[in-house]
Amino acid sequence: MSERLTDTAVGGGGAAGTTGIEDPDAALVERARKGDAGAYEQLVLHHQRRAFNVAYRMLGDHDEALDATQETFIQAHRALGRFRGEARFGNWLLTIAVNQCRNRLKQWKRRARSRHESLSEPIGEEGSDLLRELPDPSPTTIETLEARQLERFVEEELQRLEEEFRTVLVLRELQGVAYEEIAEMLQVPVGTVKSRLHRGRALLRDRLRARMAAGGMAPRGGAG
Repeated sequence: MSERLTDTAVGGGGAAGTTGIEDPDAALVERARKGDAGAYEQLVLHHQRRAFNVAYRMLGDHDEALDATQETFIQAHRALGRFRGEARFGNWLLTIAVNQCRNRLKQWKRRARSRHESLSEPIGEEGSDLLRELPDPSPTTIETLEARQLERFVEEELQRLEEEFRTVLVLRELQGVAYEEIAEMLQVPVGTVKSRLHRGRALLRDRLRARMAAGGMAPRGGAG
């Protein structure tokens, strides 16, 4: 994907048109398109947490994620006149956020190559399939510590995955975006989304098993 925002990202895309899902933000978007600043502020309030979560999971840095989220809403506001409503506003916004993060990751890689001699590179949402193995309702102190350690392992290993796998995992597992909508957002076939998701899950689970074994934690549940 180009470093510039794609036509889908700034022009409206086709996710909702493909799935036939009505956009709950349609009225606010229409008001914002007509210059209602209050309406756009409401859209920001509705979507800022989700956009930040995507940015943080992709970038692994709180301040960078804040910057990327802010830039996402700035670019979305500038492009609102070109938003055709063919995609749900929330997914259109996430497309911009994903592109923002991918651009930043590319910039980091270029800077890392240009400073080859230096050591760099730093290494939620509830309900994720990736975190369902965490111990539940009334954990002991030891179980609580293990759960926190496992969550930290998930965060760290997610950041170490290749960007193409990390992106689909964040969108599908952590944000619950439909396969067809992810395909529209990334402009790849649905089969590619499912393939990357399958491969990303396998890589993450293998790495988690290794981390847990090295840390003296018994793998839970038998994910595979």
